[in-house]
Amino acid sequence: MDRFLGESLYHRSFDNGLKVYVLPKKDFNKVFSMYSTHYGSIDSEFIVPDTKEHLKVPEGIAHFLEHKMFEMEYGNVFEKFAELGTSVNAFTSYNNTTYLFSTTSHFEESLKLLMEFVETPYFTEESVEKEKGIITQELRMYEDEPDWQILINLLRCLYHNHPIRIDIGGTVESIAKIDVDTLYKCYNTFYHPSNMILFVAGCIDPEQVFNLVKQQQDKKGLSSQPTINRIYPEEPDTINEQLCKISLDVSQPQLLIGFKDIDVGYDGRPLFKKELTVAILLDILFGKSSELYESLYEEGLIDERFSFSYEGQKDYGFCAIGGETKDPEKLYNKVLKCIAENKQKGISQEELERVKKKFIGGFIQGFNSLEFIASSFVSYYHKNINLFDYVRVIDEITINDLNERLKLLFNTSRHARSIVLPKT
Repeated sequence: MDRFLGESLYHRSFDNGLKVYVLPKKDFNKVFSMYSTHYGSIDSEFIVPDTKEHLKVPEGIAHFLEHKMFEMEYGNVFEKFAELGTSVNAFTSYNNTTYLFSTTSHFEESLKLLMEFVETPYFTEESVEKEKGIITQELRMYEDEPDWQILINLLRCLYHNHPIRIDIGGTVESIAKIDVDTLYKCYNTFYHPSNMILFVAGCIDPEQVFNLVKQQQDKKGLSSQPTINRIYPEEPDTINEQLCKISLDVSQPQLLIGFKDIDVGYDGRPLFKKELTVAILLDILFGKSSELYESLYEEGLIDERFSFSYEGQKDYGFCAIGGETKDPEKLYNKVLKCIAENKQKGISQEELERVKKKFIGGFIQGFNSLEFIASSFVSYYHKNINLFDYVRVIDEITINDLNERLKLLFNTSRHARSIVLPKT
């Protein structure tokens, strides 16, 4: 039982390494479930645990695999979920691939079906070739998507070698190299229960979930697998390029400013503290209550879509700030000026306490959403972070932590710009 939130989290570990977590929410009339593997687009080079084979696979294969998992020998699994009245989906990120469903009825059948299709790879040469065409079209569609292009171009500016600079879907050239054998090798490596987590939240009895999972896992007869050795190229502290400009069909220019985080190499609670410290810092500097936001808005340099974010993982981190603007150069200069001024004067204790309260309030409110609970828990779990440490970690953050992080992360020698301009 978490005393602060009044929530009870139940956990069971199975012999094959699978971890299952259940958060009962009796006042909800639905159940939300996520089945997730710690396998994303950046995991394109690794050592196969059983054979010790060193593999470098085509970029985009994790996303390709996600698409293919919905195909079973009997057909498309979407239709089975539709018959149950259950909504199902999936997504691939840089670090994880997650399958999820939401239902107000037929929970047992839905959970069994989720485990069945995620645990049953079915790839044929014909279906793989067909999927290549579908994903190639998807990749070409994203070539004209300004929000995606501005981000991927920023990452290519910030990073020399790290695979985060590659589109999650890969490239048209890399997709063409995917074959059935490589798909099975990736599946058997990363979709092993030892590398996965099942999270269920909603009006559900934990023992019911554990019993269902045990029945399913006992059929497989798998034993635990060693930790996967993932291989990433060496990445220098410097940025690759300072500026990338492209022209697309947009009505107004877009600007994204990025800062490369070089304080990496750790996960768990220290990463959690860094992530929350940066989130607080960004809100103080650029949030809607900040002086900068108000002045930029009044000048018409930004609108309500102006945003900022930080992505922190064990082996990389970056923050991105920007949005649509009539004058990218002016917005860029004002953001950098704000950072420089705050470095000089420091963040105040009053500002820190205000945003801490705001964050804690938002976190508590988030527990009214099963989707928020599940997605937050799962994404943090893959970083060896316990979601329920949130309030305690927020409390630990000091004004010194904030000002030190401000100087370390916002180093102007490690920043870049990505700009999308209207076609002329």
